[in-house]
Amino acid sequence: MSSSTAGTAGKSEPLSWSRTVERELVHRTSVAEVLLTDVRRTDTPHVFAAAASWPRAHATFPRDGSPRHSPLILVETLRQLGLYIPLRFYAVPAACHAVIADLYFRLAPGNEPPARAGATEVTCRARVSALRRDPDRRVTGLRLDAAFTVCGLAFGQGGGGVRFLSDAQYRALRGRSARVGMVAPAPEAAYRPPAAELSVNHPQDAVLAVAEGRLLLSPADPLHPFLFDHPTDHVPGMALLEAARQAASYGSRGTLGRPRAGRMKAVRFTELAPPARVLCTQYDSTCVFRVTQGDTRTAYGTLSYS
Repeated sequence: MSSSTAGTAGKSEPLSWSRTVERELVHRTSVAEVLLTDVRRTDTPHVFAAAASWPRAHATFPRDGSPRHSPLILVETLRQLGLYIPLRFYAVPAACHAVIADLYFRLAPGNEPPARAGATEVTCRARVSALRRDPDRRVTGLRLDAAFTVCGLAFGQGGGGVRFLSDAQYRALRGRSARVGMVAPAPEAAYRPPAAELSVNHPQDAVLAVAEGRLLLSPADPLHPFLFDHPTDHVPGMALLEAARQAASYGSRGTLGRPRAGRMKAVRFTELAPPARVLCTQYDSTCVFRVTQGDTRTAYGTLSYS
């Protein structure tokens, strides 16, 4: 598919997959982790057309012979849209702190495109709603919902809510907890499940460990290029979702590895220490999960499987 014949935006201008957008506008340090290549307004207010490139070489791509991309790359594309659109089109400062309140995704298994050589060129149509502004009319929050297509065939949806905080607001909210670092390691006696039981490509992709019968969020690689691309003072939402996915796989002995839908709500920040506990219970083809620290629930949601 070439950019001259692919999906269009605005007044029939073709989207481009030639280069990535600015990494700063999607809060990524590595250019290799930037998926968006073009985002444009359409003729409909608050609706945007976007192009994303999903490389077969990405860390999330399954190495088990599957021809399909991981659902995580759709969620990451959604996350990048939820940052780039507000920063580029709604005057939200690039130095803001984006706090994800909730997210969801759905895949249509029969419509999912097989991965192409090099990369898959994905077209997105995103709608912004529920805009919140402060007294000075600055955007402080919004919802974004997006549909994903390849060659005109819709195969996925996703959305979520995000709010934007200045440095001062973020420091006031986080207080003494705002200390940049890495997720605390699991106890020395912890057991790291094999990669196959977690449905990951490599042992370094594991984010769970087992200690005294409990699943703990403890990444094997605290500098994982996808999950921990830049320094943080809390566990990122993508790492929480991946921990839930790995917990579902572990609980099902590797049979539930690829969800077709999911929802997650973050009710408070998951701190870097002590290691958070991940609990996951299967009900038929749905897994219900929650993340806790001490007696406090920090996030919860569901994952659904075919």
